[in-house]
Amino acid sequence: MENNNNLRIWTPILIGATLAIGIFFGRKMATPGNLMFGVKQNSNTNYQKIQDVIDIIDNYYVDSVNSQELFEKTISDMLHQLDPHSNYISAKDLQLAKEQMKGEFSGVGIRFFIIRDTVCVTNVVKNSPSDFVGVKAGDKIVKVDGKKVAGIKIKNDDIMSRLKGPANTKVNVTFLRDGKEVVKTITRGTIPIYSVSSAFMLNNETGFVKIDQFSVTTADEFRNASKQLLAKGMKKMILDLRNNTGGVMQSATTIVDEFLPANKVIVSTKGKHLKEQIYRATSNGILEKIDVVVLINENSASASEIVAGALQDNDRATIVGRRSFGKGLVQEDMLLRDNSSLRLTVARYYTPTGRSIQKPYNGNIEEYYHEEMDRYDKGELFHPDSSLFVDSLKFTTPKGKVVYGGGGIMPDVFVALDTTGGSWYLTQLRYALTFQSFAFDFAHGKYNQWNNPQEYAQSFQISDALLNQYLKYAETEFGIAINQKSLTVSKSLIKLLLKAEIARQIWTEDGYYSVMSLEDKEVKEALRHL
Repeated sequence: MENNNNLRIWTPILIGATLAIGIFFGRKMATPGNLMFGVKQNSNTNYQKIQDVIDIIDNYYVDSVNSQELFEKTISDMLHQLDPHSNYISAKDLQLAKEQMKGEFSGVGIRFFIIRDTVCVTNVVKNSPSDFVGVKAGDKIVKVDGKKVAGIKIKNDDIMSRLKGPANTKVNVTFLRDGKEVVKTITRGTIPIYSVSSAFMLNNETGFVKIDQFSVTTADEFRNASKQLLAKGMKKMILDLRNNTGGVMQSATTIVDEFLPANKVIVSTKGKHLKEQIYRATSNGILEKIDVVVLINENSASASEIVAGALQDNDRATIVGRRSFGKGLVQEDMLLRDNSSLRLTVARYYTPTGRSIQKPYNGNIEEYYHEEMDRYDKGELFHPDSSLFVDSLKFTTPKGKVVYGGGGIMPDVFVALDTTGGSWYLTQLRYALTFQSFAFDFAHGKYNQWNNPQEYAQSFQISDALLNQYLKYAETEFGIAINQKSLTVSKSLIKLLLKAEIARQIWTEDGYYSVMSLEDKEVKEALRHL
């Protein structure tokens, strides 16, 4: 009892002393004039208090705690109290984010996916290290640096980590080709991550350009793709920004500049600690005479909304689709001492008519990102929600068109979400990657059978016999039993997806979108308006 009483007396004293010592040394280390991003860390701040609380939890909590994970979660939660897009990025995740933004990484230059526990090469990047040593689509990777990777339930990330590495380093890869092992020594190099995933002519005068994200290289990719399409006779363009969640703002403004005459406003940004900055078009645009339709949907965000908003407000494009996400905030990455990063919102952006398109935020991050499902539940993805057209958020373009702020870009032409052909059976087939697996096998030996994806899209059809072969394959290899009732509903869509996936195996994204565009409701609506 005496020992217990002593413990009760001394424990709070010890904890208090520990806190005092921690605060004392914390204050000594955080000397006046020690600046990080212009913030003075001095004795009047609460910076050390967070660390003290984490330390106490780490030392005294009833169960084991990952203090690093807890600390990082605390930072994220604190930032999300400010707005939904300020965020903390750990050092581990920052490298991948940098690759996506830079539009390149160091590796060997192949696209692959895992079928039947085998790593299968679906495409080889042209002029990449793998291309130089003769790697071919259809090859199967069985070893990397002598270590087996086939038949061991390996994951995509594991393969990526073995193939990626610093430029000019070597990796030995053993491929299985036509039943024989082929060993290639590949010198890693810089591999582009293309954000303009597809660009082709839909017809004699209409080009189609799909942008997946906005990286540092996107504007150059877009300009080069546009030049190639102009050389083929393009007079009209469908710019597809559906499911593009954004990225580098400068790439977005540069792309808008291609369409607008000199001095037209593209976007403006304002923040408490940043002076207003107005971005204007130059005289360098190569698409000023091209008619354009922009496709957006509920997943088009940030830089995508800058492009759509600028072209809409300048009466330069028709916007087709559904209301965009609604992200009107600008972030800046600030590197921390441990190579993690603080992605902090520093400004709001405004479209040329003065619209802020940031949707409301009540501090609940889960509700904010669940809003897409709320739109579905309320029926907004199937018809426009008139309650969003509020007079206080009404703006007018130079030609008198009424546009609205307050939560995304409202399209000029609404197209409902297409759920035709949907079924649980189809969902199972797609989720299990059965289309990709069957297409990989089917495409083998057929890479030169068609001259281009457009010829394939017009001439090749999925016969009932080939469809049945695919369905039996999915049943045998993936255990997905044929559901005749659902097949009646989904048959046409299954055929279309299978045809598109075969095209993707041969021509990557140009092949896929050449097929899908034939039945794409938004594309058809865009063509009508062009």
